[in-house]
Amino acid sequence: MRILFLGDIVGRVGREAVIDRLPGLRNELSLDLVVVNGENASHGFGLSPAIGRDLFAAGADVITLGNHSWDRRDMIGHIDAEPRIIRPANYPPGTPGQGSVVVELVNGRKALVISVMGRQFMDAMDDPFRAVSDILSRHRLGVTVQAIVVDIHAEATSEKWAMGHICDGRVSLVIGTHTHTPTADHRIFPNGTAFQTDAGMCGDYDSVIGMGKDAAIARFVRKMPGERLQPAEGDASIAGMMVETDDATGLALRMAPLRLGGHLAQTRPDF
Repeated sequence: MRILFLGDIVGRVGREAVIDRLPGLRNELSLDLVVVNGENASHGFGLSPAIGRDLFAAGADVITLGNHSWDRRDMIGHIDAEPRIIRPANYPPGTPGQGSVVVELVNGRKALVISVMGRQFMDAMDDPFRAVSDILSRHRLGVTVQAIVVDIHAEATSEKWAMGHICDGRVSLVIGTHTHTPTADHRIFPNGTAFQTDAGMCGDYDSVIGMGKDAAIARFVRKMPGERLQPAEGDASIAGMMVETDDATGLALRMAPLRLGGHLAQTRPDF
């Protein structure tokens, strides 16, 4: 199976870049599964139902969220009606929506996508490791599903690494989101799970993690509330990771980063 995961989509330029490029990428890279993190897609804060529909129409199979899951109030009433949009599984019981979804792909194969949120330097949440373990207890890679992707939305690299090691051999890919900065540590762990600490963002990198520079810098320099942060509106980069898995086991065979457009050095998978 050929999987593409795209990091946090930030603002108008990020979502327009993804919507414009994703249909071609699905064809050019022969993608079976596309997962995108959309929690910053609506003006940098949250995801609207309309933007979710646009991302699905462009070729996304699943949209994951994170700490901005509820910034758009209309998502609270929408998420139960659209199971392909998932919020972190370690929100407390009774929170709207689900933390995982099994999607059936056009070729009949099935993929499980899980979203969890870290607890270090983040909002107080239930245990993400227990949440992932509980979900995995109901599924078996290579048997009930042909691929499993875990999006860990977290600040601390150590927490993401720990999740990768705990999941090694049990899932196809563990990939971090939230910091909006693509890391150069992508690798396949000894038992066959692909890992990257952070996929980066789809947005304008001439910014402060996707937000306009002046207002963001002023907050650091003056240490006072200032104007509301707004997404940067320059040339956007698409950043993510592609993984190819073994059909028999669901484990990763190879992986490579994808970075297109904007200010980052360009790279695309050659397999």
